[in-house]
Amino acid sequence: MGTQNLVKKLATQFVKQSKTLGFAESCTGGKLCAAVTSVSGSSKYFLGGLVCYANQTKHDLLGVNFGAIKIHGAVSKAVAMAMAKGAKKRLKVDWAVSVTGIAGPKGGSKTKPVGLVFFAVAGPKVVRGTHRIFKGSRGMIQKQAVDFALKLLLKNFK
Repeated sequence: MGTQNLVKKLATQFVKQSKTLGFAESCTGGKLCAAVTSVSGSSKYFLGGLVCYANQTKHDLLGVNFGAIKIHGAVSKAVAMAMAKGAKKRLKVDWAVSVTGIAGPKGGSKTKPVGLVFFAVAGPKVVRGTHRIFKGSRGMIQKQAVDFALKLLLKNFK
């Protein structure tokens, strides 16, 4: 399913249930927000997103603990979950999704290769984190991350 169709499906479900949505993005740099707002009517459920690229910004805007960043790294399940919880709280939304990873082409390591992306979904009764390793160019990794984030939200939204 293409990005536009994922967004349309998401919009239908959020509007039908009168729920709100927000994002916390790092490696996707606002592309998740752009995908949602590219479909007319997104203002009925999408309240906004925070692009928190630097660790300081993750801390200042989302409340991510520096200890978690030091122990696990900015690209980790723990930080993705803290980002999602922080976005949910700061944006005052019912649901929040976060994305943090290494889009490349540089910055990877043996334990955290280019293409490694962590995601988290925070809803009324759930906070779940997961990760994927995507292949391709920086743009391709970002596109795959956006689509996966939308699918993850649809899977967890109830």
